[in-house]
Amino acid sequence: MQASNSYLVLFLLAVAAVGFAAAPLAMAWAWAFFFSPKKPGKDKNAIYECGLESKGDAWIHFRSEYYLYAIIFLVFDVETIFLLPFAVSFTGLPVGAFVAMVIFLVLLVEGLVWAWRKGILAWK
Repeated sequence: MQASNSYLVLFLLAVAAVGFAAAPLAMAWAWAFFFSPKKPGKDKNAIYECGLESKGDAWIHFRSEYYLYAIIFLVFDVETIFLLPFAVSFTGLPVGAFVAMVIFLVLLVEGLVWAWRKGILAWK
């Protein structure tokens, strides 16, 4: 495969990705424009279309610890995505890749120790 053709493949994949995302939006707009009945009115343009007026405050108070649990879970979940290819091709990688992965793991362990010492991992 020539170098110019490799960029053509990337361009075609990018066009396919944009088309895959834009096609459902365009079809939904076309369906709404051509087939949906036009019924403007006070109730149709209201914030809540279910027919019930909202009561009380819309803000719900969440404990911030839930967000911290989720963020820590995502960090260590994404870590496995980076570790799997490294583990599969471990014997064929140069020493620099090993050093980079060790640095990556040290930073992750440092973050885990920090979260543990702060008490973020303790369920209250």
